[in-house]
Parts: sequence; C-alpha cells; structure tokens
Amino acid sequence: SQNTTAEQMKMFLTRIGFGSTVVVTGDMTQIDLPSKTQSGLRHAIRVLGAVEGISFTHFGARDVVRHPLVQRIVEAYQIHEDGR
Repeated sequence: SQNTTAEQMKMFLTRIGFGSTVVVTGDMTQIDLPSKTQSGLRHAIRVLGAVEGISFTHFGARDVVRHPLVQRIVEAYQIHEDGR
C-alpha cells in the first residue's frame, strides 16, 4: 500500500462494504513512488487518523521476526534517517 497514490487508496477505502473488515499493510520505509507523488498510505494515515472505527498499528525494529541481524539493520537505518 505504500506504493499506492492517494487517489488509489481513497478509491479502495471508499468501496468497503457492510460487514467488511479491511486490513491495509505497508512499510513507510519502502516507498518507491516518484519523488513528487504522495504515498497513499502516508496520506491515509494523516487524513484518517482521527476517524472513529479506524485504527493504526505501527511496528518498529523490535517487531522484526526475521534473523536477529535484520533488527539491528532496521535500527541503524532508523538512527541514520532520524539524524537528517
């Protein structure tokens, strides 16, 4: 979902039917859109953050369930990006 546009994400989310449950997953660190194109995931989090019935769960380096080295790699990149 991180590579959807804001328009695509809106189109998807506005088609939720009665009795439906929607789970949207994505990784904000893996957005591959052109530099001037806004991520639909990032836009949805900003626009829908206070909407009743919608919740967001953010995972970090401590949630990595791959090789232990991956957790340290994720942490190193986060420290680097936070330092910008």
